Amino acid sequence: MELVKKYDLEKESLIYQLIYKDIMAKNKINPFLRSPTLDTVLMVERTIEKYSGEFNRTKLWKSLPKKVMWQTYLVILDYLESINKIAFDKEGKIAYIWNPELAKKLRSRKEIKL
Repeated sequence: MELVKKYDLEKESLIYQLIYKDIMAKNKINPFLRSPTLDTVLMVERTIEKYSGEFNRTKLWKSLPKKVMWQTYLVILDYLESINKIAFDKEGKIAYIWNPELAKKLRSRKEIKL
């Protein structure tokens, strides 16, 4: 009787694994991708600001004050680039391009309404 229960559990587990893999393949979700915390994003942003224009992705990643998973680090770089805080040059070096004073001046213009 116990052997039958074990077989049923293994069969059920296999079915769930196949369903999970199918769902992941359809949604193209990377199960290893991690969402960064705000502290991690700010740490990376401050490091980029400090070493602006000096390092490429790998060297900057190695110079972070705390260890961050590579996948998480890439998510943070994509995010910072999408909100126009960083840019990459031809050599792949990262530059901090955010200018809060300019953003304040632009916000105060009559033509721009937020």
